[in-house]
Amino acid sequence: MPDNNEKFMRRAIVLARKGIGKTAPNPAVGCVIVNDGVIVGEGWHRRAGAPHAEAHALRQAGHLARGADVYVNLEPCAHTGRTPPCADALVEAGVARVFAGMADPNPKVKGQGLARLAAAGVAVTSGILQDDCRRLNEPFIKHITTGRPFVILKSALTLDGKTATTSGDSKWITSDKSRHYVHKVRAAVDAVMVGVGTVVADDPQLTARLPGSRDPLRVVLDSGLRIPAEARVLSSVSNARAIVVTILRDSPRIRELEDLGAEVIRCAAHNGRVDLHDMLDRLGKMGVQSLILEGGATLAGEFLRLGLIDKFLLFYAPKLIGGDGMGLFAGQGAASLADAVRLRDIRIRRFDSDIMIEAYAEDKCLPV
Repeated sequence: MPDNNEKFMRRAIVLARKGIGKTAPNPAVGCVIVNDGVIVGEGWHRRAGAPHAEAHALRQAGHLARGADVYVNLEPCAHTGRTPPCADALVEAGVARVFAGMADPNPKVKGQGLARLAAAGVAVTSGILQDDCRRLNEPFIKHITTGRPFVILKSALTLDGKTATTSGDSKWITSDKSRHYVHKVRAAVDAVMVGVGTVVADDPQLTARLPGSRDPLRVVLDSGLRIPAEARVLSSVSNARAIVVTILRDSPRIRELEDLGAEVIRCAAHNGRVDLHDMLDRLGKMGVQSLILEGGATLAGEFLRLGLIDKFLLFYAPKLIGGDGMGLFAGQGAASLADAVRLRDIRIRRFDSDIMIEAYAEDKCLPV
């Protein structure tokens, strides 16, 4: 039976992935209902405010839910929000057992859903494929427990670690397939961020250019408001807001940018620049659960130094620039290898001739 439990939980995870990028501030959840070894109902949470995964699966299963096993990647909710409690719906349907991938870290739930099921006589098991389930909802987990977004650093590099030539040429280091995958990642996160230097040098749109996809919030870190009024991030056609983050309080440029449709966020200053801790707190309060950093060695270096990067997506192309080409991180780095940021849970994928390394930060920051 353990093998079957993992099999059905993997199916729940596959279903949950269908909702990634659409459910915030809720997690992505999939549900599978199994009666006598046969799947009789499936569902996933499609968007915030819509019925939860369990409701969809119960509707599909109908009377076959009675006495059935339920597999869900996240503990069923026990509180009333925009939808009724899923734990109550499962009890009313008469299910026999519930297998949850992990407990819900949301303080409004956190064990209460499983406890309610157990109190009603439903057998509950938690922790099946827990690591996979946590990885699926890592932005939700980070946001609900810290109030801050889950930060992903993405970069395209040559094999000698360069992100651009000495003249600043970086188009294009990686292949079409790598860039297509990056657009899929953009469509799944809440916000994409670059420094103003990247806007001035490359004039990016920061959109997810895929058919039917949604664009993330487009955030430009610009302490002194140097962003050109004609920048494409301000003028390109997109339903997503453009946000400019600054330390300036009173400046005619603020009104100018607002007139162009941008939202200006005023943050605390640290060493004459935007305080990144304050900025992440403010974005978190706006409901931003996931943030991808996509440009600027200065910005990337500061995030690394402060230990604010949760995950790395590094795309390496089989090219060599050599010489004094630009690197990924600017600013003060580790003084010795013993101080280097170590990476864990490394996964490797290929996109044509490119190699993508996906990894997490083990040591959160560099010694000051």
